[in-house]
Amino acid sequence: MKISEVKSTTREQRITPHTHIKGLGLNEEGKAFQAADGFVGQTSAREACGIIVDMIKSKKMAGRALLLAGAPGTGKTAIALAIAQELGSKVPFCPMVGSEVYSSEVKKTEVLMENFRRAIGLRIKETKEVYEGEVTELSPEEIENPLGGYGKTLSQVIIGLKTVKGTKQLKLDPSIYESIQKERVTVGDVIYIEANTGAVKRVGRSDAYATEFDLEAEEYVPLPKGEVHKKKEVVQDVTLNDLDIANARPQGGQDIMSMMGQLLKPKKTEITDKLRKEINKVVNKYIDQGIAELVPGVLFIDEVHLLDIECFTYLNKALESTLSPIVIFATNRGMCQVRGTEDIVAPHGIPVDLLDRILIIRTLPYTLEDIRSIVQIRAKTEGLTLSEDALNHLAESGVRTSLRYVIQLLTPASILARINGRENITLEDIKEVDDLFYDAKSSAKVLAEYQGLYKFKQ
Repeated sequence: MKISEVKSTTREQRITPHTHIKGLGLNEEGKAFQAADGFVGQTSAREACGIIVDMIKSKKMAGRALLLAGAPGTGKTAIALAIAQELGSKVPFCPMVGSEVYSSEVKKTEVLMENFRRAIGLRIKETKEVYEGEVTELSPEEIENPLGGYGKTLSQVIIGLKTVKGTKQLKLDPSIYESIQKERVTVGDVIYIEANTGAVKRVGRSDAYATEFDLEAEEYVPLPKGEVHKKKEVVQDVTLNDLDIANARPQGGQDIMSMMGQLLKPKKTEITDKLRKEINKVVNKYIDQGIAELVPGVLFIDEVHLLDIECFTYLNKALESTLSPIVIFATNRGMCQVRGTEDIVAPHGIPVDLLDRILIIRTLPYTLEDIRSIVQIRAKTEGLTLSEDALNHLAESGVRTSLRYVIQLLTPASILARINGRENITLEDIKEVDDLFYDAKSSAKVLAEYQGLYKFKQ
């Protein structure tokens, strides 16, 4: 008898810059692994963030914020995302850039408040009466049209549902049949019908039909357990900003003026404080009744030095609010002028009164070994083969230039290798591509040397 091991079908694939980040990569004692959860290096910053995560979980982070300070390309955004991942998969993560607040349509403070509320989730738990099971029978019954004519109208729908414990035959209203048709329900599908609203949801195809040959790829689900008629807890995740937008949108009538009003309405509308206070009252009521649970998420503001003095004073107030997410700032500036002032110079371009509320974590430049490991992982993810000499040269070049620059050389080098009839990237390919392209420092140096030639003569 031949026995063979089934190989893993998991794929290493990079979709966006930070999809590989799964967490901070810490052990049980809070010490960082050299390479884990998508991270390489930055051990001290990750360990510091591990303490921050513990503070958040024990509700000791109120009124404070976090600042990640470091050079470009040192993983500040990745660390912020990892903190959100450590807090839970359903925790909202809202990234923004400092320059987003400068809009011609909406106030700066409104943009900030919108993002604050986008980073606060509300988990609503609702117990509903549902009919769930595999469809065994689906027969619409028609009667003669009472208004006369040749047409027939739908009077009722008979549907049979089967679970592990038993079967039930239901008589449904014709309006529910429309929902059934929209969901494309057929015999053999697993569905559930809400008793109160009549909403129909198709879960998938019963796995009893998994051996059949279907033209379309189906998601097979097991036969539901328990009775056909049961009470089911439905959990819905929304953000406070979703509630704001839903309540701020005017319903409008059927007249032509209301249609014109919808068309002429500006693209963005500001939500009033009065509306937000009313929504907060309802939210607090739900929380007190145990219907809903508040899920504070992570608001990540990158390039925080681009905010001005008005935004910083507003952030001071917002951080003290009872409904506030975990706020993480990031910057690559040292001592610089606070935007919106003429003579105030402060660390990281943030006023000192706000800095007093902030815990600062520094991200350090990557070492030679870190860059080597990152390039190796990136090449493997993109399906490229690098020679040892090429890998070492890229690592040394990364220390001299930047990590982002050497990673960008991988794809052009692979194209060059294919042109030369090779599958693997050699040192010659890397050197040739390095001569063709400039890193930021080299480009600036060349421009500085020849800047005299670019001046216009009066």
